[in-house]
Amino acid sequence: MSLEIRGIGKSFSLGRERVTALESVSFSVAPGEFAVVVGPSGCGKSTLLNIVAGLEHASTGQALLNGRAITGPGAERGMVFQSYTLFPWLTVRKNVEFGLRMKGMPPAEREERSRRYLDLVGLGGFENALPGQLSGGMKQRVAIARVLANRPEMLLMDEPFGALDAQTRLILQDLLLTVWQKHKTTILFITHDIDEAILLADRIFIMSRRPGRILAELCVDIPRPRDHTVTLSPRFTDIKKGILEMLWSEIA
Repeated sequence: MSLEIRGIGKSFSLGRERVTALESVSFSVAPGEFAVVVGPSGCGKSTLLNIVAGLEHASTGQALLNGRAITGPGAERGMVFQSYTLFPWLTVRKNVEFGLRMKGMPPAEREERSRRYLDLVGLGGFENALPGQLSGGMKQRVAIARVLANRPEMLLMDEPFGALDAQTRLILQDLLLTVWQKHKTTILFITHDIDEAILLADRIFIMSRRPGRILAELCVDIPRPRDHTVTLSPRFTDIKKGILEMLWSEIA
């Protein structure tokens, strides 16, 4: 699934003031591409993702999927938030099956698919656990499995690992790379972590401080498949230095 952002602007009222969150944002994401957006806090990254998800409407410009304007949420897009957004009264399996049940999928088929994706994210054997019995990293694995089980054409991820400890974050980054390498779902990923962006991305879009604009577009030319050993490479360091200099100049 392709994504095209054409001159997106977003403004809203804050008391008596009019605040501009995004200004003339334009870029595109090719089918199967892993695109990452980085930028300073408050630059409008999450607002942009919500517009792509159909949860918010742009004030100006258009967002298009396969050439068609986004007018609201759709089953072809799956969203993973920083918070786990699980139903605490449902088991892990029933959380993963929730969207499938809403679609009317037969119980046996739902169960088979939920087991497949729980195995994929390393949670086989935890089907009958409740979310309250899981660690934060395990909860986020459930959230990812739930989205993947619906087989979206595009995956939208809003700092999904931001609330996790460093070790769990590394594990889930490698997991996401493995899943993406297998399925090649188009991904638009929001983060403030530059190392994470370079590790994951085919391309990185660097945003300015508010009002958010695209400062630069950077192709990450580190060969795939990747894991965390690439963070020690000279090329990784060079890319990181360039992004840091750009963001520091913007913040300063």
